[in-house]
Amino acid sequence: MSTPTSPATRRRRLALPVVLAGSVASLILALGLSPTVAAFTAQIQNTVDTAGSGTLIMQETNSAGTVTCKSTDGTTIDTNSATCSTINKYGGTLTMTPGQTVSTTVNIKNIGTADASSFTLTPGACAQSNNGTPNGSASDLCTKMTIAVTSGSTSIYSGTLAAFNASAINILTKLSTTSVPSGTSIPFTFAVTLPTGLGNTYAGLQVSQPLTWNFGAGS
Repeated sequence: MSTPTSPATRRRRLALPVVLAGSVASLILALGLSPTVAAFTAQIQNTVDTAGSGTLIMQETNSAGTVTCKSTDGTTIDTNSATCSTINKYGGTLTMTPGQTVSTTVNIKNIGTADASSFTLTPGACAQSNNGTPNGSASDLCTKMTIAVTSGSTSIYSGTLAAFNASAINILTKLSTTSVPSGTSIPFTFAVTLPTGLGNTYAGLQVSQPLTWNFGAGS
């Protein structure tokens, strides 16, 4: 004769399948929501991603390399424009006689980090003054004195100082190139001649003429 099952026991027996069913459902749901892990993976991380601006700095030196002027002298890269009064491209000889030529060589170098895509030379107006006293009465020495500017075997300009006062000379076009790469130095020779046949009216006179070099890069 079997022993009657108590109500509490029957409730426990009924609750167990329900709990098991709930656990199984939860496990199935969890497995369904879990991400699938691939057997093959590949990845690249770029950790060095930088960009910045270069510099364009001009340097001028005399032929001996003992005198140097830079576009940043006395200023900052913000301005990048300086006056060089220590290199005389016309030689500075104030005792020339008719038929004499004085030659001076300078080097223009790009010491910045960026290539110069433009390079020009702009001469200013030639001016005449007295070289002490006594002095002659002529007033047109700028139209008489000549200059030949060369870079190696290439002619940049040849003519009178008066006619040299023109628009900017495109140096890259003259040299048949497209740029002045960083670290490149280009020599220029200035040969100034006091022509033959000039008389005493041209004695004791001198000329002066400003010259401006310019690099450019970008747009």
